[in-house]
Amino acid sequence: MTRPRRLAWIAALCTLMPAALIAQSDGDAARSAPISDVSYEITYDRSTAVFRQIGVAMSFRTDASGPVLLSLPAWTPGSYELDNYARYVRDFSATRDDRPIDWDKVDYDTWRLFPEGSGTVTVRFNYRADQLDTGSSWSAPDFVFFNGTNLFMYPEGRSLDFESSVRIRTEPDWRVATGMTAASGPGAYSAEDFHELVDMPTFVGRFDVDSAEIDGVLHRLATYPAGFVAGPARENLWNQLRGMMPPMAAVFGETPFETYTTLMVFPEAFGGASALEHRNSHLGIYIRQGLGSPFIASVLAHEIFHAWNVKRLRPAELVPYDYGQPQPTTLLWVSEGITSYYDDVSLVRGAVFDREFFLRVTEGDMASVDAAGAVALEDASLTTWIGPTDGTGSIYYSKGAAAGLLLDILIRDASDNRSSLDDVMRELYEETYRRRFTGFSVDDWWDAVRRAAGGDSFEKFYNRYVDGREPYPWAEVLPLAGLRVSVDTTRRPLVGIFTGQDSLGIRVAGLAQDGAAAEAGVREGDYLLRAGPVAIEDFDSFDAFRAHFSELPEGTPYELVVRRGDEELTLQTELRIQEDVSRSLSIDPNASEKAVRIREGILGGVR
Repeated sequence: MTRPRRLAWIAALCTLMPAALIAQSDGDAARSAPISDVSYEITYDRSTAVFRQIGVAMSFRTDASGPVLLSLPAWTPGSYELDNYARYVRDFSATRDDRPIDWDKVDYDTWRLFPEGSGTVTVRFNYRADQLDTGSSWSAPDFVFFNGTNLFMYPEGRSLDFESSVRIRTEPDWRVATGMTAASGPGAYSAEDFHELVDMPTFVGRFDVDSAEIDGVLHRLATYPAGFVAGPARENLWNQLRGMMPPMAAVFGETPFETYTTLMVFPEAFGGASALEHRNSHLGIYIRQGLGSPFIASVLAHEIFHAWNVKRLRPAELVPYDYGQPQPTTLLWVSEGITSYYDDVSLVRGAVFDREFFLRVTEGDMASVDAAGAVALEDASLTTWIGPTDGTGSIYYSKGAAAGLLLDILIRDASDNRSSLDDVMRELYEETYRRRFTGFSVDDWWDAVRRAAGGDSFEKFYNRYVDGREPYPWAEVLPLAGLRVSVDTTRRPLVGIFTGQDSLGIRVAGLAQDGAAAEAGVREGDYLLRAGPVAIEDFDSFDAFRAHFSELPEGTPYELVVRRGDEELTLQTELRIQEDVSRSLSIDPNASEKAVRIREGILGGVR
């Protein structure tokens, strides 16, 4: 799809160019001349590693007289944010039959070449690989990972169904791990179309890689740095992969890939976990201390489940991918949230973890939903593209996972456990991916839910909890699956200050807007001496403050005594109370026979 912004820019540029260089009509201004015989060459060796750069070359045949427009993707599907990879390109050059040709920029990620005749055109550039992000490229002296969206250009305005070949050049003693289809010759690969080409993250360098067959599919596990994931830790990862894969395939009724590659990076300095799905692989970056934790297993399961749900079954707004502009959808909560539900369900169904694990993870989702406040799943799905600063940018993961559990229970309850959310996923996969490849719409989703539930309407569920912002009905729905919900409420007195401690005492470092302290007249820089009858001498004093005030009614008047410079001030305020609600889940030993069957269906994958 041509980006509208380009048309005006190109028209303005054309008025400044000699007529001889304008070979296309105004209507074709943002459309490249056709190209064929496309090939790419990627170079990463010790000489390029010094500069943290990847050498890239693209060659193709052109027989048209008009200019060729080559664009670099602006984002990587699955990341749902514009990264503008063109900013990492440097040293760009272009030749036809080994002779330099003219080129310029149409916009920030499109290069316009003027071959002025038939021949083989080659463009070369270096790509800066220093972004430790799963949608980008990152390098070390002996290693690099890259995404195809970072390096591979495409002809603007032309079909992306073109075949291509790739050759990776590196050191003789370095390895390559990728999901790309191997071709004849060392480092040679092929792709049937551009979508396949850019959906294959790649490791090059020194790293560990081994393979195993799981349910008739060859799985590769590649980990960097070499030697870090070894022995029992590596075998544990393999056992987790062996356990989680069959339950996922069972949901959809097939495994849609012949091989699968798990790519894992454990840098020296990294503070969490981040991973990105692809059609037959995924790339993850992890904190080293997390190796062996259940959290990493959940991330692995999440990204692998995406091979079905999002890489193949995906919202209609994402079919086909447009690499030059955002593709927002209200259904991201299905792509990400329902996947988050199934990643943990698959780990339990595959006996990787026990049921207690699922209960604790679900408790975490419930707490996350409560903490996020009133936000609609559809709204969160849309706004993720702009990275909202109010904390709702990724709530569709945990809130969507919780919605998945509630829907699964309600479908099973309505159908007497004859149908489930599994049936919804399988039907949509079959109809909108395998048969039509159109992607699914909002109506497709809810029609499939209603059919699975035997015709029951889910309009109220949609209006209240997906398009709406009402609190989830935990207490009403979870017992239908033999789960007992316990609620604990803690009263927490609030002053509304942020404090630090120095040699002079407890200093007010900040104030909550509209908090009790701010309204009483406390200022930043004051030293807190007393709150009611409680002397504030150190941080432990706040425990005494909470113990004294937590049982008093809200609105109880009390004094705040502060020191401001050489003056001691007594300020009047009133007690503010915040009630913190926490929920815990357990197996209900007195659940009905139907509820037990529903629970067994969810956690065991049986009916």
